[in-house]
Amino acid sequence: MAEPTIAQKAPYGVALDAKTYFWCRCGKSQKQPFCDGAHKGSEFVPLKVEIGAPKKAFLCGCKMTKNPPFCDGTHNSL
Repeated sequence: MAEPTIAQKAPYGVALDAKTYFWCRCGKSQKQPFCDGAHKGSEFVPLKVEIGAPKKAFLCGCKMTKNPPFCDGTHNSL
């Protein structure tokens, strides 16, 4: 499996509304941390994330988290 591009070595702090999001897994989206379709033609697909109530979250920027789409601190060891 191909390795994703590291978009940034820090999480993205975002305010999420109650709706569906698509988190970028490839790291190439220009709309980080969300998908803009840049993965097309690769083996990557975005992760569908359902948010039930508005909240603030830290979404992974390095694309190496073990708890996608949320940051788990993996970027600290890159």
